[in-house]
Amino acid sequence: MSPQLLVTAAILVIGDEILSGRTKDKNIGHIAEHLTRMGIEVREVRVVPDVEAEIVAGLDALRHRYDYVLTTGGIGPTHDDITADSVAKALGVAIDEDPRAIALLLERIKPEDLNTARRRMARIPHGAELIQNPISKAPGFMIGNVIVMAGVPNIMQAMLDDVTPRLRTGTPLTIETVEALGLPEGAYAAALAGVAAARPETSIGSYPSYRDGIFHNQIVVRGRDPAAVATVKAEILAALATIPGARVAQA
Repeated sequence: MSPQLLVTAAILVIGDEILSGRTKDKNIGHIAEHLTRMGIEVREVRVVPDVEAEIVAGLDALRHRYDYVLTTGGIGPTHDDITADSVAKALGVAIDEDPRAIALLLERIKPEDLNTARRRMARIPHGAELIQNPISKAPGFMIGNVIVMAGVPNIMQAMLDDVTPRLRTGTPLTIETVEALGLPEGAYAAALAGVAAARPETSIGSYPSYRDGIFHNQIVVRGRDPAAVATVKAEILAALATIPGARVAQA
């Protein structure tokens, strides 16, 4: 088997509206699924307010720990859109209107309508690569290992698609799921712990739910070695088969 490569990422969600509950985040799950398919493992998610010090602190905590930090929110035209300036401060670079970004905005906005507020969306840290936005033209950007995207879900998704080819990828995860029906977690927790201790190269999680009057517990095995994942799945199935009343459905 070829050597396994681990590439990690964190997501920094920026916005008072997320923290207040007024806006429900729809980006974290999409980004995580997208990166997982690419072989990039999301290890941490943080949500911070529209406060420069908090954004800078979040960036400094994450960008030195993970291969990539993806941010969402705070790159619009209003006074509280301070992500670009905060990124520049965190990385110690200057920021100004970028002629490339101005040109993109002019593809959608008439020159006479490109007011001061709209020009804020063209403020890009020096040295950054632009991330294309085919929907409203206001670009995101990538500088170092920091990827800055819009908070509006369809725009964020378009930006993520644009930046994807530039990202270094790792060995994709193999994921297998076993559904244990009719059992509370406590019935198989000891057996699952034994398998997990013996197979540290894999990750095993148990995710319970209760519906239709019975427990539906998904046991999910993740790993970068498909053979190891298959072995662990088989061991879990064997362990469940010894528990009276257990029913198993493979997902």
